[in-house]
Amino acid sequence: MSDFEYSDEEADYFYDDEEEMDTQEDGSAPSDDDMDMETFNDDFRVTGKGKRKSYEVECEPLSKSDVEKLMQQDVDHISGIFGVDDTTASLLLRFMDWNKEKLIEKYMDNASAISISAGISQPSIPSLPPPIRASSLSRGVEKPATRRSVRSAPSVSAKLLTKTKSLEPFVCPICFDDTQSDTMSLSCDHAFCTSCWNAYITSKIREEGEHWIRCMAEGCSLVAPDPFVKSALGTDTATWERFQELLVRHFVSHNRNLKYCPYPECTYTVSCPSAASKSSLASMVPTVTCGASPDHQFCFGCAIESDHRPVICAVASMWLRKCRDDSETANWIKSNTKECNKCQSTIEKNGGCNHMTCKKCKHEFCWVCMGPWSEHGTAWYSCNRYDEKASQDARDSQSKSRASLERYLHYYNRWANHEQSAKLSMELHAKTEKKMEEMQITSALTWIEVQFMKKAVDEVFKCRMTLKWTYAMAYYLEKGNEKELFEDNQRDLEKAVEDLSELLEQPIEADNIPTLRQKVTDKTVYVQKRNEIMLEDTANGFLEGRWTWNGTVEGFD
Repeated sequence: MSDFEYSDEEADYFYDDEEEMDTQEDGSAPSDDDMDMETFNDDFRVTGKGKRKSYEVECEPLSKSDVEKLMQQDVDHISGIFGVDDTTASLLLRFMDWNKEKLIEKYMDNASAISISAGISQPSIPSLPPPIRASSLSRGVEKPATRRSVRSAPSVSAKLLTKTKSLEPFVCPICFDDTQSDTMSLSCDHAFCTSCWNAYITSKIREEGEHWIRCMAEGCSLVAPDPFVKSALGTDTATWERFQELLVRHFVSHNRNLKYCPYPECTYTVSCPSAASKSSLASMVPTVTCGASPDHQFCFGCAIESDHRPVICAVASMWLRKCRDDSETANWIKSNTKECNKCQSTIEKNGGCNHMTCKKCKHEFCWVCMGPWSEHGTAWYSCNRYDEKASQDARDSQSKSRASLERYLHYYNRWANHEQSAKLSMELHAKTEKKMEEMQITSALTWIEVQFMKKAVDEVFKCRMTLKWTYAMAYYLEKGNEKELFEDNQRDLEKAVEDLSELLEQPIEADNIPTLRQKVTDKTVYVQKRNEIMLEDTANGFLEGRWTWNGTVEGFD
């Protein structure tokens, strides 16, 4: 998907610190390359370090180990309250989807039932009374009633992992191998050979992505705890790490304050409590960046795995859904076809003559007024005077459909154009690098000093993504002064981006390199500023409730 890669912090263009250091951390003076880089960044400086902008959200990137610490905190909390070991507490939390409050309430009501449901212990079976002797019956002596013994829910540590080396011949119920001497079982005593356990658990983790692994015996509901899984996997550390990752993903997916980075092979998580509720998404676009890479930027509040600022999640989802479904196809049919008055067949005009003949029922009519063709050309009837109400209503309905289609295509074509232009901007990187090398050869500029070209291409890409989504927002905005101001900012940003793109396409000549460098640098800073104005004004509009919509949007009255 091409809808991504904005940067909440413009670290590539300017320093965050207002005061620059004269020395490095080791006390030595900065090198010439460092001085060049400082001068280069000064060219792109827009603002100093200040308060967070209105279109930015407060978030915290978390590594896998950071999330595991949060998980351990919950485990320790439950372990301390219930007086159970960490393994039992972990299984209980996973069973209740890491909802501590719900777990505490349910466990306090019936600890045994929760332990059985969580796969920690088996249901208790009441003991049967011993047989009654015949002599006792003959003597009329009554046997004392036998009390039923109910086994309490055991802790997982009581008998969770059993690994034995069988002395007697053992036949594995799975593979029927009678040469296996090493067996493993849970507290249910359903023993299987270690090879079958290893294959079963590996398949569950690798192929099915399961972290909730039950006993292999039919009808047994016990769940294999982490120590058992690790022991069964043996030296297969890769599968164990995958198991740990599945546990982390399960924890993150059930925590509203956390979201897993959607980028492939990334294991980072982002914490953003301010965007955890649906109501908050009506006034912000929670674009966040994970700690793995500044390019890993996505929306925290919805399933759109990209930065869709400045439009909020609900409107962005509505727009994408509209672009995907067949509603506009039906609208096109309404705008470009008409129905036969006699058999209601859909007919498309493919010639210049207005004399139409339905292929199905052979009815002849006029395409303009939809009246019978037999009445055309007479002295008392003509198209320009035909004002029958039904025909007029049909023409009005078609005009509305055509106007609706034209309005949609106006915004969609510009939305798609900026998306395509953004893709071409990414392809422009390779061409830009060649130009940068050419500038080095034909001028006295260093590699750092020609980086202004790459910075400009990056800024063009980001701004085209902003412009792309402004057209989606403008489609749903109600007409009025606020929309006109929004479109003014949109126009200024679009013109600035086109001017910068034109500069980047200019051929490199040795005589105009200093002039080109100054123009591109100035225009890049201006484009960046216009982008910030667009994003900030739109974000302030959401916070102030200035935007009104021409349809129903989730989160708005």
